[in-house]
Amino acid sequence: MKKQTIKILDMHCSSCVKTLEDTFKNIKGIKKSKINFALKEAFIEYDEKTISIDEIYKIIKKKGYTPSKEDTQEIDQKKEIKTLKIKFILCAVFSLPLMYIAMFYKLMPIFILKHLAIVQFILATPVIILGYQFFKNGLLILLKTKKANMDTLIAIGVGAAYVYSLVAAISMWLGSEKFSHDNLYFEVAAFLITFILLGRYLEAFSLGKTSLAIKKLMELSPKTAHIVRDGKEKTVLIDEVLVNDIITVKPGEKIPVDGILIEGRSSVDESMITGESIPVEKEKNSKVFGGTINKRGSFTFKAEKVGKDTLLSQIIKLVKSAQSSKAPIQKLADIIANYFVPIVLLIAFASCSIWLLLGKSFLFSLTVLISVLIVACPCALGLATPTAIMVGTGMGAQMGILFKNASSLQTLSKVNSFVFDKTGTLTQGKPKVVNIISYEHDKNYLLKIAASIEKKSSHPLADAILKEAKLKKIDLEEVKDFEEYPGLGAFAKINLDEFHIGNLSFMKKNNIPTDEKKSGIEHVISVGKTTLIISKNKKIIGIIAIADLLKPHIKNVIHFLNKIAYVLMMTGDNLKTARIIAIKARIEYNNILAEILPQDKANEILKIQKKGFLVAMVGDGINDAPALATADVGIAVGKGTDVAIESADVVLMKDDMRDVYKAYLLSKYVMKKIKQNLFWAFFYNILAIPIAAGILYPFFHFLLNPMLAGALMAFSSVSVVTNSLLMKSYTKKLKKPFFER
Repeated sequence: MKKQTIKILDMHCSSCVKTLEDTFKNIKGIKKSKINFALKEAFIEYDEKTISIDEIYKIIKKKGYTPSKEDTQEIDQKKEIKTLKIKFILCAVFSLPLMYIAMFYKLMPIFILKHLAIVQFILATPVIILGYQFFKNGLLILLKTKKANMDTLIAIGVGAAYVYSLVAAISMWLGSEKFSHDNLYFEVAAFLITFILLGRYLEAFSLGKTSLAIKKLMELSPKTAHIVRDGKEKTVLIDEVLVNDIITVKPGEKIPVDGILIEGRSSVDESMITGESIPVEKEKNSKVFGGTINKRGSFTFKAEKVGKDTLLSQIIKLVKSAQSSKAPIQKLADIIANYFVPIVLLIAFASCSIWLLLGKSFLFSLTVLISVLIVACPCALGLATPTAIMVGTGMGAQMGILFKNASSLQTLSKVNSFVFDKTGTLTQGKPKVVNIISYEHDKNYLLKIAASIEKKSSHPLADAILKEAKLKKIDLEEVKDFEEYPGLGAFAKINLDEFHIGNLSFMKKNNIPTDEKKSGIEHVISVGKTTLIISKNKKIIGIIAIADLLKPHIKNVIHFLNKIAYVLMMTGDNLKTARIIAIKARIEYNNILAEILPQDKANEILKIQKKGFLVAMVGDGINDAPALATADVGIAVGKGTDVAIESADVVLMKDDMRDVYKAYLLSKYVMKKIKQNLFWAFFYNILAIPIAAGILYPFFHFLLNPMLAGALMAFSSVSVVTNSLLMKSYTKKLKKPFFER
């Protein structure tokens, strides 16, 4: 399967989106398609053996739209904004004299009045020509697809005003007295095009700002790298860098790709990826990421990930995917937009007919028809959700909070239960050996046995034992027949002896007596330390106590989450140790899920969901992958590992637990903005269409002028986009420490 993003700049409303979505559904070889109106993009997943990208381009063109090649999208977008600006200025130049004539023609001399119709025709016609896109998109697409869109409404409304005025003007030139200057609508046709072009220009300009986060991320990638090949340093283009290349970085330079530092020391600004403003110290074996900035010191590193595999590229891909996805709340707007244009056409012609039947003049009824067609604006409905999603996900990316899709952003705002993994999530994940109790041998022997076995283990506690053995310069033994039991412990043979190392449950499972050492084990557990029991030939020979400190800000985070949700802790540790950690973290005594094996964590999530809770699972994204995938929203904490990005819905790029609460607050705020946008879009149409149809005329003799209708239509779309752009100010509030809130 191949994936392709296609820019389609001449989509102008939700009806266009619906037309393309329906088209792609029926094309053999296209497996998946997503259309984003705000981004003016189509994301296509297709089988290149069945259909080529050129064939897809032809299908889009056949439907009346113009696709852009991937490498020209930004150029085409800038070109569209520039073209709209020029067209608006030219239209304004021709329309303003028309407005003057329409307002003050009665004050003009008679010899000028005779030729005013010709002057108005000459001024209005270039404006109609400049607005040809509305007739092309509105009428041609109607003929090709049998579906009307926003441009269809504009084409019919403007076309009716212009053609009626032309007929009136020709009749006047031929000497007919049926028509006068009062019957000319040239200025209405011209100003409608002018206002709508202004709205489209402001909309395109504003939408360019909504995707600013993506542009900023893309600009982070450096263009060149200094690599060492054949003992010589040379500068190459970033595309020429290969995995395992040795790269040098000087102070102030951007790191070109992801890798591991092999020589030198420095501090690196990683704020563009993690949102953390404080530079991170780097030394030998430290990970470095492409796009981050080397603040001081030179260093050399080995490239591990290049091109599309770098963390920056993954983030860009992730944010793009989130911005092009649809939130469930958008379904309502899509359903309404699908029926909106046909209903507006029906209302417009019905209103016109009713006023004619009530005895009003054709000119009056035509005014109603044009006003209804022009004032209706599904553009605002189509923009309400995607613009807020684009800005919201962009804000998140700048703070190091990555939403994989719009659905997870919406779901997180409704979550009423947070489940936290303990090790590496609530705690620092850097456990230390704090006590060694040996019953038969010296402590170093016990440490040697434990370290020799744990060297083959992937458990976080293994690192603590190995570090302690390295610190005491203990030589390790050769291990045979190693077997690991996740969540319990490990078995191995050293020389001729059999060793078991693990928790109390592991000892009981292997029928190893613990009664004699029970008081010692319980004491270690009671003070909140993780206990590793070691047995030799099924006899306990010692205990290693390991402690893991809570991460900073945990108490504050849990304090705030307790106000809005049911907060639990899930761990493989025994209940006594888990309770001590929970108390320190302010998690309630009864909300502890202890002695849960990794493979059972997903089942525990399901149990909570069955009680009626929407669950957010917070884990480190490695051994928590099944639970993260099972939860309604999976939140992976850490440096954005491949597993985290794959299994979680939300990825927190820095190891700061405050970002869990920030992600929740951001999701609530984005949903609030979406609801505001949808309210104003619906409210505008519900209010404007009846007024345009003349509902106020019998009571107040007020009839909506078509030119005012055009201005209102343009304003509605721009106001929705502007409301979304105003969201950016919320970033400052989210960056404040919690105690300042």
